[in-house]
Amino acid sequence: MENKGTPSNFIKNIVIEDLQSGKVKQVITRFPPEPNGYLHIGHAKSICLNFELAHEFGGRTNLRFDDTNPAKEDTEYVEAIKEDVAWLGFEWDGLFFASNYFEEMYKRALILIQKGLAYVDDLTAEQIREARGTLTEPGKESPFRNRSVQENTELFERMRGGEFKDGEKVLRAKIDMASPNVNLRDPVIYRVVHTHHHNTGDAWCIYPMYAFAHPIEDAIEGVTHSICTLEFEDQRPFYDWIVRECEMEQVPRQYEFARLNITNTVMSKRKLKQLVDEQAVDGWDDPRMPTLSGLRRRGYTPEAIRSFVREIGVSKSNSLVDARMLEHFIREDLKLKALRTMAVLKPLKVVITNYPEDQTELLEAENNTENPEMGSRQIPFSREIYIEQDDFMENPPNKYFRLFPGNEVRLKNAYFIKCHDFVKDEQGNVVELHCTYDIETKSGSGFNARKVKGTIHWVDAKHAVPAEFRLYEPLIMDDTQGDNEGGEEASFLDNLNPNSLKIIEGFVEDNMKEAKPQEKFQFFRHGYFNVDPKYTVAGRPVFNLIVSMKSSFEV
Repeated sequence: MENKGTPSNFIKNIVIEDLQSGKVKQVITRFPPEPNGYLHIGHAKSICLNFELAHEFGGRTNLRFDDTNPAKEDTEYVEAIKEDVAWLGFEWDGLFFASNYFEEMYKRALILIQKGLAYVDDLTAEQIREARGTLTEPGKESPFRNRSVQENTELFERMRGGEFKDGEKVLRAKIDMASPNVNLRDPVIYRVVHTHHHNTGDAWCIYPMYAFAHPIEDAIEGVTHSICTLEFEDQRPFYDWIVRECEMEQVPRQYEFARLNITNTVMSKRKLKQLVDEQAVDGWDDPRMPTLSGLRRRGYTPEAIRSFVREIGVSKSNSLVDARMLEHFIREDLKLKALRTMAVLKPLKVVITNYPEDQTELLEAENNTENPEMGSRQIPFSREIYIEQDDFMENPPNKYFRLFPGNEVRLKNAYFIKCHDFVKDEQGNVVELHCTYDIETKSGSGFNARKVKGTIHWVDAKHAVPAEFRLYEPLIMDDTQGDNEGGEEASFLDNLNPNSLKIIEGFVEDNMKEAKPQEKFQFFRHGYFNVDPKYTVAGRPVFNLIVSMKSSFEV
């Protein structure tokens, strides 16, 4: 079998072996998010793995919502997840909800009761935790563990009928309270929850636990390779126990891989929700968020994310990926796609004193020097322009090649100009430069009588389009992953970078006035920017910094 497509990894090798041995006829995978928040970059790794693996071998992938916890789930999250998966470029073969299988799960729980493998427990959640034991000490059996099959059946039916309050009773699997694997110490498989469900309404007041529901869902759908992250590795014996003892006709297998961890990045859905709830960010799609909707709004492309995920690979070892690696792939994706244009983020006015006052000319500028197929554009040039404040110094240090009194520089796509004078305000800030230009030095004219060492960008003041620029730094200040599950929530919020967002006002070229939301540009010397879809209005674009021009990171 030819194996082109996804990079080689241990799960792919298992799939190849299963197909070659005849153990599996058709590969069926699933992406099973819980609809209790928006997807983040870590989910992209699982999405790509499941969809690409099945596609490569002619299989199928289901999108399934594990909606077994109605108190935290919402249709908003369901729709957002569907949008994100489609945006990444994947089409699911089946769209399912765990809640569609609630009746079947209930029947399978009754099978366990009839076999003497499940019982209704009256202990509180705290009492169950206390009796669970430790890694070195066995747990203690519940006084209700030996209820009869008839009593358990009757109590479970009454639980479904709504006779009990939340937390009053649970259904537990009856396995082994002395097992070295604490996940097998009579785990809870059903609890009473009187909460409206986004999909089933008020039809149910008992809900299965995820660890019980998930293997049944996989078996019902005929999933052959149930791929999950390493934290579920210790749950695999319980997964197999459920499939076997619930007498599922099809037998899925669970395989675990290392989750994605990125420096300076929160990868906990709970903490991301906290950021949103406490308004530390501008919603789930804030461009500082590692959510797929946030990355999309910032300007990341699905192609860049897929390339990033393929490069990091799939393994059994936890590791921390440098955030600059993701930035590398968006640069690589945009360098031949993005229109290269000029923007002035911190404007300083320049008057070209020897240029005719009422004249405007159009200059030729390439749209992308690395991609000639993108053609060229005409940019206006007249007596007054804006340059960056940083491109002028009154008393420059050695090897400063931009503008200062008496120095000459090249205006990109235009002329050489020389600074002769400047104007300061009452606070002593330089607010205007007076320069002259040399008409013979027009860009493209072939002039080579003298050279200059500095080239600076500019926009024509008469035609400049006012714009807002949103500049981003990492949301987390330290250089480690912001998702350690230990510690208090307050310390997590204390670690946020107060400079993660900086908003400034400037100007862009005239051709940008019709820029559409989600269009991407490379601003000369600044970096790649995306037109913000949330705050851009006609005639006044808002640009999100996607990534700066260069990085020291190499793949």
